[in-house]
Formats: sequence, structure tokens, C-alpha cells
Amino acid sequence: MSGATHERRQEVLRAIVADYISLQEPVGSKALLERHKLNVSSATIRNDMAALEAGGYIVSQHASSGRIPTQKAYRLFVDSLDEVKPLSVAERTAILKFLEGGVDLEDVLRRSVQLLSQLTRQAAVVQLPNLKVSRVKHCEVVLLSPVRLLLVLITDNGRVDQRNVELDQVCEPEQVGRLKEVLNRALDGKTLPDASVALAELADPAHSGIAVDADIQGHVLRCATVLIETLVEQPNDRLILAGASNLSRVAKDLPTLLEALEEQVVVLKLLANVQDLGHVSVLIGEESGDDQLSQASVVATGYGSQGATLGGLGVVGPTYLDYSGTMSKVLAVAQYVGRVLGGQ
Repeated sequence: MSGATHERRQEVLRAIVADYISLQEPVGSKALLERHKLNVSSATIRNDMAALEAGGYIVSQHASSGRIPTQKAYRLFVDSLDEVKPLSVAERTAILKFLEGGVDLEDVLRRSVQLLSQLTRQAAVVQLPNLKVSRVKHCEVVLLSPVRLLLVLITDNGRVDQRNVELDQVCEPEQVGRLKEVLNRALDGKTLPDASVALAELADPAHSGIAVDADIQGHVLRCATVLIETLVEQPNDRLILAGASNLSRVAKDLPTLLEALEEQVVVLKLLANVQDLGHVSVLIGEESGDDQLSQASVVATGYGSQGATLGGLGVVGPTYLDYSGTMSKVLAVAQYVGRVLGGQ
């Protein structure tokens, strides 16, 4: 086969994929000639389609119908995309404005998937940050009553955890400042696993290296116990999902996809493997390695701030989704999530 013939058949295949993504109808040779300037005869198009079918790139649903792309065709189509088409200035401005309205990290991420599902008309998913990479920024202590405290733990990626602490003895207002100072000296700047170790050491003044006044030792112990439970028992992975209803129109073709999204485990595993900021990963059908997603595609990338990946964000849909448009929207939303979380 000559280079010109190979090039033409690639062009025919791209046209078939583009038409099927757009219309979700089998594509025939006549329609291809009408919609695309291929500058060849209908006989040549039919020969090309026969060769593409023999190569496993397209299949026929019925003897007299047109052809539909296979997963092999979608992979070739995605790999042939020279670059992800950029969004318009208006789209980018709208994305940033909407995300900046988030009140905390979880709200920003919830907004990100709402936005992605609306932009792509597919289901959108985001993984909450893995707590192992978070660092403690501050611990606030609030006296709710003489025997109850509120601890507010804030991490460097904006995550906020609140816990009530029931005390064994009365806490005086003047003790709160000293208690907060001790906790922050132990926690400040540490990763959460290291913070747990530091808190455990607070319970043993001989090993902590942090001076604790005798009158607040009991309060420190109670606070440390509650915080250790929070840091250790908090799940590392959780998924926020939006737009599952967008998949209802294809549910008959993807009976297990909604189950996979609800169970979260499969999708979380895929998002956990997306670590590169600025690079879009596309898994098509069986490439996911899971039967529940064998007829679906996942377009995902990492999001983060200060150059550190906090989690994965992406879109799940049928294999005939708009790859170029979806890739650009996933990448743009992830980049703006990073900017908002980084305070840029």
C-alpha cells in the first residue's frame, strides 16, 4: 500500500470517527463524500472502508448499513490529535469566575465537576486530595463551653476538618491561647502522618521536646487523642460525582457504567494513577482493565497547587464522546482549579 493510499485511509477513518461522534449514526460512503472534501470516487471510498473494516477499525451493524468505529479507531483518532484545541477567552473567564466562588477546597472541587459535566454533557468525577500529601497549616481552638472545645484543622490545600473535644476538667479562657500554641508547635508544616506522630509524642512530655504547662496537660492529651483519630481514620480517597444523569441516554449501551460510578472503587483507582499536571490521559474501553468500563472512555488529568498533584479530575462517558473538546475542557478546568487552590 502506497503512502498516499495509507494517508487517504487515515483521513477517511478520521472522517468516520468525527461523523459518528457528532451524529451517533452508522456512517456510509455516500454520506462521507457529501460531508467531506475527500476528492475521490465513491468506489475508492468503499474500497478504503473495506480495508479499514478488514483492519478492525470499523464494523458493520447490519449488512446494508453504514459503519461504526471500533475502540481501535478511537485510539488512533486520539493519538493523531496534534494538540488540544484551546477554549475561548469567554469560556475560560466563565470557568475561573465560577470556581473562584467556592468557599473551601471541597466546594471548589464540587463546582469543578458540576462545570465539567455541563461543558461536556457527560459524567464528571474528581478525587478529593490524598491526605498523605497534605500539610497542616493551622489549628484553631475555640472554647464552646467550660468543658467543650472546637478544633478546626486547616491544611495547605484548603481542606478543613472540625472536631468537638469533650474535656475531663474545666478549661479557663486564658488557657485556650496556650493550648493553641502547643498544638500548633506540634502540627505546623507537618504532613498528616507526621502530625499524628507529633501529637502522640505530646502525650509523653519527655519525648515531645515541647514544653506543656501542667495545668493544660489534660486538655492537650484530650485534643491530641481526638486529632489523631481524625488524621488516621479520615479516608484518603473520596469521589465527587456530577452529571450521572447525562449518561441515562446511553445507559442501555453501558449497563454497568453507572454501577461503577456509584461504587467509586474502579474510577478512584484510575484517577489515582493520573499524576501528571498538564497532561491528559485517555483510556478507551477495555484499556481501563475493568469490565464495568469496557464500553466507556475516561478522560482525566491531575489537579494541584504549588506543582504538587492533589488528585485526579476527569470525565466518564461512552467511547464515542467528543475527545478533542473533552480533553481541552478537562485540562482547562483542572488548571483553573489549581490556580484557585493556589490563590493565584
